Amino acid sequence: MPRKSSKAANDLATIHDQKLHRGKGGELHQFAEEGRDVLTTAQGAPIDDDQNTLRVGARGPALIEDFHFREKIFHFDHERIPERVVHARGYGAHGFFETYESLSQYTRADFLQRAGEKTPAFVRFSTVAGSKGSFDLARDVRGFAVKLYTREGNWDLVGNNIPVFFIQDAIKFPDVIHAVKPEPDREFPQAQSAHDNFWDFISLTPESMHMIMWVMSDRAIPRSFRFMEGFGVHTFRFVNANDESTFVKFHWKPKLGLQSVVWNEAVKINGADPDFHRRDLWEAIQSGNFPEWELCVQLFDQTFADSFDFDVLDPTKIIPEEVIPVQPIGRLVLDRMPDNFFADTEQVAFMTQNVPPGIGFSNDPLLQGRNFSYLDTQLKRLGSTNFTHLPINAPKCPFHNFQQDGHMAMRNPTGRANYQPNSWGEGPRESPVSGYRHFPSEEAGQKVRLRPESFADHYSQARQFYISQTPPERRHIAMALTFELSKVATPAIRERMVAHLLNIDESLANKVASGLGIGELPQPADAAVAPRQDLEPSPALSIIENGPKRFEGRKLGVLVTDGSEAALVKALTSAVEAEKGVVEYIAPKVGGVTLSDGTMLAAHQMIDGGPSVLYDAVAVLAGADFVPDLLAEATARDFVADAFAHCKFIGYATAALPLFAKAGVEDMDEGVVELGGEEAVQAFVGKLGELRVWAREPSTKLQ
Repeated sequence: MPRKSSKAANDLATIHDQKLHRGKGGELHQFAEEGRDVLTTAQGAPIDDDQNTLRVGARGPALIEDFHFREKIFHFDHERIPERVVHARGYGAHGFFETYESLSQYTRADFLQRAGEKTPAFVRFSTVAGSKGSFDLARDVRGFAVKLYTREGNWDLVGNNIPVFFIQDAIKFPDVIHAVKPEPDREFPQAQSAHDNFWDFISLTPESMHMIMWVMSDRAIPRSFRFMEGFGVHTFRFVNANDESTFVKFHWKPKLGLQSVVWNEAVKINGADPDFHRRDLWEAIQSGNFPEWELCVQLFDQTFADSFDFDVLDPTKIIPEEVIPVQPIGRLVLDRMPDNFFADTEQVAFMTQNVPPGIGFSNDPLLQGRNFSYLDTQLKRLGSTNFTHLPINAPKCPFHNFQQDGHMAMRNPTGRANYQPNSWGEGPRESPVSGYRHFPSEEAGQKVRLRPESFADHYSQARQFYISQTPPERRHIAMALTFELSKVATPAIRERMVAHLLNIDESLANKVASGLGIGELPQPADAAVAPRQDLEPSPALSIIENGPKRFEGRKLGVLVTDGSEAALVKALTSAVEAEKGVVEYIAPKVGGVTLSDGTMLAAHQMIDGGPSVLYDAVAVLAGADFVPDLLAEATARDFVADAFAHCKFIGYATAALPLFAKAGVEDMDEGVVELGGEEAVQAFVGKLGELRVWAREPSTKLQ
């Protein structure tokens, strides 16, 4: 174990003592020193606090009079055109949401009143950091934005595939995105967080530590949109017809279970098919294998909120499912691709403030800021206040108002009156009965820029996430941190991150420090609240523990040549299809092969374009006379070597064994199965639901 260095500790102490000051909530302030410029607004007004929005009391709602926040977000929202500043690379699909049973006890939301009711939906998946032209398998948060066209207006649940976020206050959103984007003096790296700016910001922002554990885990490199969870992130409210409120957190659970890739695999997928996630969603829907998720909720009252170990308004915290189990309330099915990508996927405008009656907001400061910010974003990106006239954004229920004119107005109020009240009896009127009513929460407190002390524990849940992972997943987190920080050129930033990791898990910090060549550990980072060691692991946080246990919706890649045994090919194909999996054939030439019985088999891919990284499992059924040709093909050797290194199940015909030796795969394990007949084929396919042979990983050379 590396020894702790007083010199490293002194260096970090100097950074903190001379430049950084900690607020009551644990946030770090970088105050102007003598001779340094004072931070101001664009109008020149000096700023006293750039870490917190102005709110009513430490835990109250944000105030619209906060001109500094308004200006900062306004400028950030309008920085780039025409693509989105964040979530630029996206892919969407149409479908429906079906309610399981009435939730009238909790909410008056109309679409949740009747069992079996189907509500039209549009969903857009995305990466956060990369540009529209970046690749799909970046290590990144995935957007999971759902628009439901309810009878009482659109509901936009604008979430991610990770239930927490980097920051606690929306005023810091421009900073975290600026930091993760390509560095402005060089405009690279693209769609990557492995650079100095990002880790400088993160290492100076302790509240990000929980999110960093998620982003450095396999959650940030999902195998498919179809195999990842979605979260509303924030605490919302359900409000029923009696104006009674219940707090709610939203979860999307994929019916096909969770699955991710490993980093080496992600890098190779990006080279082989940068549109991997897009193609996967397209092919699944076009083939009738409609992706499906359940919408689940965690419901709790004010009493629980007051008694919970952490503040439910803090967007860097979760409520473990073991504490409040999730309840399924409906299912989301995607069954149709857009007729035109631009018209729907590019022009769709999601806004957290789009809610129907019966769904409301908490005082989560990040949610409050998003509610304020998103309207600006749509105006800049879509060019007009009339973006709601676009079909993808327009409600599917009747709607009436007095808004008129402006760029691209596709409809205007008719008649004499374009205002109300009016004497002409024209136009719509408000309705105290059916109209949206905000929950009348009582708020009190001073106008302050203050982070509540209940937000100050930045390490305990980060530790809980880490210890909830299986050994392979913990290994991947350490590898990801080591890789990312190896791209950071500034030693002080690397040491600062290791100091934070010491507050999360000492073994993790040691692995990362060793991988970076840090011989002497720094002191643990100064913690506003001492990290807790007593939080129990949460199995719900592990991908492997929540895998599919079946091969449904997955893809087997079968390498064939002329002379491949026809009966074996057909038996394997039938067995996989019986499990609702998909089989693709890879051949030396895309024209296909002639099987042993003389039948022609068309290939889906030629070997150069169908590497094993594109598949969930593989089989090599080469004909004996053509194995020498494969031995001379580097891509054929890589097909086997990569599948083995990525811990995939591999089936093979006996004739193909020389290819395994050529690929360096000599120590066969239980995941490499000889397909000698019908019984062996069934046994092989029966194992595929496990997806990976993780026991193999320590022996591979990817560590």
